[in-house]
Amino acid sequence: MTSQEFEEMYQLYFTDVYYYILSLSKDEHIAEDITSETFLKAIKAIDTFRGDTKLRVWLCQIAKNEYFTFLRKNRKFDSNQNLDDVVEIEANSIIEKDLLAKDEFITINSILDSSLEEPYGEVFRLRVYRELSFKEIGKLYGKTDNWACVTYHRARKKLQKALEGKL
Repeated sequence: MTSQEFEEMYQLYFTDVYYYILSLSKDEHIAEDITSETFLKAIKAIDTFRGDTKLRVWLCQIAKNEYFTFLRKNRKFDSNQNLDDVVEIEANSIIEKDLLAKDEFITINSILDSSLEEPYGEVFRLRVYRELSFKEIGKLYGKTDNWACVTYHRARKKLQKALEGKL
């Protein structure tokens, strides 16, 4: 893999891997460290990638394994506890949050429609509801993936401020 190919892979999947680990760890610093480790492992093991899954899935699997290694090293769970149970508990927590989010769906859409100027509302919808990558969103607007990422994060902050006033 050339450095250019690695850079493209990194740019394309960094955010997905980072947010995946952030959802598991709930800690930005841990997520940053594990994401970095993930890409280092991936570059070393790229020859073993068979292509029978999407590259994003393969990277997230590496990230999950790195997270489990982190948990073991830092004794963040009982050694008798199954790691799959840890992930299931965390997944259930995320599902509970999703259920709460569904209750807020009408409020969020109301804010997106009335309070967020474009392109913030649409970029947020494309990312969250349509699950488009930043690269795809940037392409739709004729902009870069970095523009899409920054616009999405600004939209999230604006939405959070508006929600704090309504909830």
